[in-house]
Amino acid sequence: MSVLTLSQWQFAVTCIYHFFFVPLTLGLSVLVAIMETLYVRSGQVIYKDMAKFWGKLFLINFAMGVVTGIVMEFQFGMNWSEYSRFVGDIFGAPLAIEALLAFFLESTFLGIWVFGWDKLSKGLHAAAIWLVAIGSNVSALWILAANSFMQEPVGYTIENGRALMTDFWALLANPHLWVQFPHTVLSGFATGAFFVLGISAWHLARKSHVDVFRRSFRIAAVFGSLAIFLVILAGHSQAQQMVRAQPMKMASAEALWQSEDPASFSLITIGNEPERRDVFAIRLPRLLSLLAYNRLDGEVKGINDLQAEYEQKYGPGNYAPPIAVTYWAFRFMVGAGFLMLALALYSLYHVMRNTPWAKFRFLGLLPLAMALPYIANTTGWMMTELGRQPWVVFGLMKTEDAFSPSLTPGVVLVSLVLFTLVYGVLMVADVYLLTRFAKAGPLGLEKPVAITEAYWE
Repeated sequence: MSVLTLSQWQFAVTCIYHFFFVPLTLGLSVLVAIMETLYVRSGQVIYKDMAKFWGKLFLINFAMGVVTGIVMEFQFGMNWSEYSRFVGDIFGAPLAIEALLAFFLESTFLGIWVFGWDKLSKGLHAAAIWLVAIGSNVSALWILAANSFMQEPVGYTIENGRALMTDFWALLANPHLWVQFPHTVLSGFATGAFFVLGISAWHLARKSHVDVFRRSFRIAAVFGSLAIFLVILAGHSQAQQMVRAQPMKMASAEALWQSEDPASFSLITIGNEPERRDVFAIRLPRLLSLLAYNRLDGEVKGINDLQAEYEQKYGPGNYAPPIAVTYWAFRFMVGAGFLMLALALYSLYHVMRNTPWAKFRFLGLLPLAMALPYIANTTGWMMTELGRQPWVVFGLMKTEDAFSPSLTPGVVLVSLVLFTLVYGVLMVADVYLLTRFAKAGPLGLEKPVAITEAYWE
């Protein structure tokens, strides 16, 4: 395997590992802040116990996210030096702001929150966790500002073979950023909600700490239903932006070989990728035009027409991404998202009806549903990055021109194996710690709560 291919695999492995932790950090931080705010406003100690319990799980996840995220930035200089040379003047600014502003904000106030129990007033202590939540989500904003330049370059000029920033505010006003950021953050909220739903359901099915987990379940059901509904709306906006800015990504996600007006949506397609044609397809008429333009007509360009257009604009080459992977990643993301919406609304329905927990069907299956947001997040990120190929910066720099030419395949292969093994160990440790503390429940409640049949039925 070439240095390019091995470097792509290494970055993909470390990125996917890291992105397992990020969405839960975004969502769980806000849920912990909500629980502590309820404690401040109501004075009920049980909300304090809830904040401590879920906060402990948040801390484990946060620590793993920090450890896995550090390595990724080193790879820009070590594996992707040509990319760093080309785009460093632009890419470095939002990453530096993320580290100096957002990460320091969340890490500083996280320390205050951990060690400030009974040392700060209730209001100030709750403010600390809200600042952690704000810092985590602002951190995502700056990282996505950098990534959005790769998807849709703005505010730059090319001088001496390098992209130089000419307008910092254009970078922040990038239209891609303002569809990607809500989608990512709301996906994190949904991840946090399903994390709380799954663990709460596990305890409720065993009548363990019922009062704590019935309240946690209700908060997560409301929070999750709203978050997932908004994720779908944000994803719809992002898809419409994709049609305008990266039509090849949308065409690949739909296995749309020829341009159509009105365009049909693929229910299932089995294609011949080398020959770029369908072998078998079931398509819904006009639905892709509706998704792209909010009307039942409108042209969506196909892969073959875009390939010819890009060859004229950029020169000879293959400008289509891995179509099968992009196509199925999109469907796994959307399928997992709508299944999450159905489960969240089902949970919310029973919460609103105050259904007795003993009659709550499928309660024991909700812990398994904790996997759904991870499937959606991972496949969504795969589609975002793979669907941009062969570009590392869309329209400006190809991935094949971005890696470090001085590296040898052996060196990259060894680091790839080592990173995969180390990250695998960290993942096992994370799952073990989360499982152990989640099953233990909120030990050492400040005020014991009687678990009676009334709570259950």
